[in-house]
Amino acid sequence: MAHERLSPRQKMIGMMYLILTAMLALNVSKEAVEAFKKVDKSLTTTLANYVIKNNLIYEEFNKAASENPTKAGKYRTTAMEVKSRSDEISQFIQDLKVEIITEAEGTESEALAGNVIDIEKVKRFDDNNVPSQILIGANENGKASTLKALMNDYREFLISTLDGKNPSAEDALRKSLNTDDGHDPDGQPSKWENVTFQLLPLVAVETILSKMQVDVRNAETEVLNHLYTQIDAGSFKVNKIVANVVPVSSYVTQGGDYEARVFISAIDSTQKPIVKVNGTELPVDESGKGVYKVRASSTGPKKWGGVISLKNPSGVMVDYPFDGSYYVGEPNVVVSPTAMNVMYKGIQNPIDVSVPGVSPDKIKIRVVNGTQTTQKVKNSKGENFRGNWAVNPTTVGQNVQVIVSVTDASNKGTTFAPIEFRVKPVPAPIATFGGKSTGTIAKNTAAAQTGVYASLPDFEFDLVYKITSFTVLYTDSRGDFEEPSTNNTLTPKQKDLITKLARGKNLFIKDIKCLAPDGRTLDLNPIILKID
Repeated sequence: MAHERLSPRQKMIGMMYLILTAMLALNVSKEAVEAFKKVDKSLTTTLANYVIKNNLIYEEFNKAASENPTKAGKYRTTAMEVKSRSDEISQFIQDLKVEIITEAEGTESEALAGNVIDIEKVKRFDDNNVPSQILIGANENGKASTLKALMNDYREFLISTLDGKNPSAEDALRKSLNTDDGHDPDGQPSKWENVTFQLLPLVAVETILSKMQVDVRNAETEVLNHLYTQIDAGSFKVNKIVANVVPVSSYVTQGGDYEARVFISAIDSTQKPIVKVNGTELPVDESGKGVYKVRASSTGPKKWGGVISLKNPSGVMVDYPFDGSYYVGEPNVVVSPTAMNVMYKGIQNPIDVSVPGVSPDKIKIRVVNGTQTTQKVKNSKGENFRGNWAVNPTTVGQNVQVIVSVTDASNKGTTFAPIEFRVKPVPAPIATFGGKSTGTIAKNTAAAQTGVYASLPDFEFDLVYKITSFTVLYTDSRGDFEEPSTNNTLTPKQKDLITKLARGKNLFIKDIKCLAPDGRTLDLNPIILKID
């Protein structure tokens, strides 16, 4: 019954939550759904085990109180209050889970049997509207706010029962039942409700709520263990010893390590158990947990098991079989240049869309604030961009949203959260005469030119800018002479002025206007060249 700063169950739950977050970031479709289902089923099983084990602890409180009402009575009373509060918040979360599925699939959903949910039978697992409507709400006054308030009140109640006698348990409760506000993917401050639930698919929300129920039951166990140690009526009296397997993670990638803790729930501190897997004895740590570690060399579901042997009070070795399972998936990585999420209005911006494990012909996109094509786009070097779509934004200042959806083999669709891009206007080019905008130019070279041109060096897109007008300025002792052109070509009078320029004089070309690919008319900087 000794308290640990971070129990194996807490480690397991924390790792599961990290796995869920990583899966969402990777935009995994079918594999993600199956992984969520596996995790939710595992959490549901863990939750049921917590209830059973906690009920055994409550029976021990009843026995201790009947044997010594003076010493154990007040602790039993507090324990029963912990039970009532734990049941209340766990039931509230269960009702939320049922409400979400009922709203998404109706009261006749095959996934519902009263208040019990079969996650395998959920059909609208990819619905990301209903969970947000219920939990976040149109004005951010959804039921997640009530859940947060209940979690906060429950956490502070549990901490108050410790009476300041167990700082490490208090710290564990604050971490496992934390509802602090956080930050969105762009690093902006965001409410806990939004960070936790907004725009997540139904299967992910159900799994996260199951994790919260496990957190509640784990916190309940944490406090019960502390309360029982305060009873001066002896240690726990257990009537059954159960072998337990707690993996650090039940989902690993190929080439990674699967690691689990194997232990007996009631540990005799005077002896260490013997833990064997396939006849090989495992190392056992100081808390009596066997450590099993194996390299994941192939993908797919994996099963394993063994025997824990422990000497009973009469000196006879008793064997307790155990088994476990985990899943090995393909390694995936997605790197996104978040500071470069820019598209330019008026041109085709190429994008490459892929979903791990999904054939390209099963992927579709929809664009908000823009139009899409499937044509290839070439850069300034004449090379095709590696992309299967191109997007032309509609409005500058309003983000483009690319919404990706996929269809699996059974024609079930999954839609992912929108990916946003900032929209900027096409940058202004540089006007050139004889390939130059400043510096010197040979007189015979200047006289041989036919017009003024615009270019955009060091830009990834091969864009065409059309000069629509410019003016040549000639200055001598008689004054200033200007000759305009209404296109990009030198007029005869402009050529005559250029031929009159003596070496050492400056050639001025001003009032240069051009038409950009996005339809805008731009004023370009003047050209000043010294005749050499």
